[in-house]
This record gives sequence, C-alpha cells and structure tokens, in this order.
Amino acid sequence: MEQELILSLRRERRLGVKRLRNELRRLHGLRLSPATIHKILVRHDLGVLPARKRRRHKPKRYTRPIPGDRVQMDSCKIRPSLYQFTAIDDCSRYLVAGLARRRSAAASLEFLDQVLDEAPFAIQRVQTDRGAEFFAEAVQRKLMANSIRFRPVPPRSPHLNGKVERAQRTVLEEFWATVNDKAPDIAAQLAHWVHHYNWDRPHEALGGLSPIDRVCERAEKTPLWGEVYRAYDATKERIRIRDHVVDTALRVLK
Repeated sequence: MEQELILSLRRERRLGVKRLRNELRRLHGLRLSPATIHKILVRHDLGVLPARKRRRHKPKRYTRPIPGDRVQMDSCKIRPSLYQFTAIDDCSRYLVAGLARRRSAAASLEFLDQVLDEAPFAIQRVQTDRGAEFFAEAVQRKLMANSIRFRPVPPRSPHLNGKVERAQRTVLEEFWATVNDKAPDIAAQLAHWVHHYNWDRPHEALGGLSPIDRVCERAEKTPLWGEVYRAYDATKERIRIRDHVVDTALRVLK
C-alpha cells in the first residue's frame, strides 16, 4: 500500500523525495524517511527525475532579518470566478492565503483584514506587483491607517516578488492538485493546508524549520505593533500611482 502511494505520487505529480515525504504525512498519515522513499523509487527505476533546464544567471537571494519587515502579496487565478490571494513573510515564509470571486479592491481589503488577523507578528511593509486590486486608494488608505508602508515593485520585475510567486506555485502543486476546487468547503480545506504549511511542513530555505519555528526563533528581535506605530512616519508616505513612470515622477516632485 505504501509503495503504491509513493509510486503513484511520483508518476502523477513528479514529486521529489522530500515533497513525497511531506505529502505522505499530510494526506495519508505515513511517516517514512527520505532514504526509505528513495529505495522504493530506485527499485522501480523512478529514482531520477529529468533535470530542469539550467538558468543562465543565478538569482541573487536575500532575506529580511525579522518577521513582518516585508510581506509580499499577490493574487492568482485558480479557475473562472475563483482567485487566490496570497501573502508570505519574507523572513519566516509564514503564509496567509484566502479566496475571492474576483480580483478587486474589495477582495484586497478583505484579504488584508485576514492577513492582519492571522499574522503572528506586526507588519511593517507590504510589497506587491502593480495589479490594480492593490493600487486602489481604499487599500492604500487602510495600509496607512495600520502604519504599514506600501512598496510596489517596478513593472516586469516578478523576481523581486519571487517568494510569493514561489509560494503560489507550491500551493498549486501541493494543495490544488489534490482537491476538487468546486467543493463547498474548499476555503476550509485551504485553511487546513495553510496551517500544515506554517506549522508542520519543513522549509528548505529555513534549514528544515517550519515558518512558525522561524517566527519563534526571531521573536525577541521582532517589534510589536506599538513599536511599529511609533516608527511609522506618515509624512514620508503618499498614495502610489499604478503607472510606474507617473509614480516615479511624482516621487521626485515630492
């Protein structure tokens, strides 16, 4: 039974050994070591996945020093009339994900409330792409009201929002590939998976820690909301314009 599950996941979803371990634990309650899984794959000539095309340039990686210093946000389409809004903390990779029927300012405001409610740390900056749903004045005013700096990335710069882009791909591969996206309790299923991601799933970029482990590890250095409020300088913030050229010109004039 265990062997059949491993081979099925390998063939159908092309998962690596560590992701197979995670999925077997999450979906089937099986705790197998990577070495055991690898032996089964080798025995059935599935030990090696085709190599990915190598990138010409190695990306420059960075990580903010404390949770909440910078939270990346984005949205992606799951199917018609179903969108996922995603926020991930740059330092800890702590994830918040919500669902909406459309990309809109109203959906962004609702998701922002969810992020503020679920994040176990104070948020200093929010970074997004230049999607219209994030540039609505109501959204920016709400960020200002909560002493959060809005930092959109330049156009055609998805690499600057790379952590949230990668997180969305992970959700697509590890959650949406395993569920019926039209199930009436799909929001609850997503919430359950996000809890698994934050509390149980080892993260390679964190040296095998889960996001909540990193949050706890940096807790003493992480400012509380009161400190964030006091450090926020409203005179340095303004309503940002979606058109990057115009927005840059206005920043120079200011």
